[in-house]
Amino acid sequence: PPTQIMSVSRGKSSALQATEYDMQMMLACEVHVGTKNCESAMAKYTTGKRSDGINVLNLGRTWEKLMLAARIIAAVENPKDVVVISSRPYGQRSVLKFGTYTGCSYIAGRFTPGTFTNQIQNNYMEPRLLIVTDPRGDYQPMKEASYANIPVIALCDTDSPLPFVDVAIPCNNKGKHSIALIYWLLAREVLRLRQSISRRQPWEVKPDLFLYRDPEEIAKDEQLKGEAEGVITNVVVANDFQTEEGVFAEEYEDEENVEDEEEENDDFFD
Repeated sequence: PPTQIMSVSRGKSSALQATEYDMQMMLACEVHVGTKNCESAMAKYTTGKRSDGINVLNLGRTWEKLMLAARIIAAVENPKDVVVISSRPYGQRSVLKFGTYTGCSYIAGRFTPGTFTNQIQNNYMEPRLLIVTDPRGDYQPMKEASYANIPVIALCDTDSPLPFVDVAIPCNNKGKHSIALIYWLLAREVLRLRQSISRRQPWEVKPDLFLYRDPEEIAKDEQLKGEAEGVITNVVVANDFQTEEGVFAEEYEDEENVEDEEEENDDFFD
């Protein structure tokens, strides 16, 4: 039932409560849609199953964990000490935008083993906090974080394993719309806690900027844009040519009229 999907524990500050618009966006992006499999540790975040066997997540618990994760991130003095990672293609643009707006470090794509443990590497990092998009796909950085005693925040689906995870944000971590919205909500709350943006005004950055885009679609859009610009250029050139042709025609007619007048004058004097 919708009341169970969006149930939020009472007694919390009204400023931290989810608005109706936030819940509508989460439902539209299918943040609550899990998988058919469910780990025992994730069962407490579910509200039941659909008729097709898909587990349904409680968006109220998702919101609570988002607020908790945002407080943890905002408590880190240097944003560069927070590293956000996504090996999934759907989350790479999201972590890049999250790092851009919050000032956190990000790793989009393949994680080089030893980044957190091997000090002789050129890209060696010593983060104070790690954020991962998928505990399965990002298992290597989580394992290295456990060696260095680095707390981990993870976007967890119903089938996600929770070893090495300190704060689990229950959500759909397989859909591109869900991942983009979760990172957008997290970035917005972090900026609000830092007082970089106001809670009374909507954030000017849209969730679409965090959304994964297929390279083929980008290439197709650029091709269509180039063709449109080419058509506009051809039309402008054609108009300029017609204008110049008209000017030349007028000048030619003026020259013929002058020659005719000169011939008439010569005949008159003769």
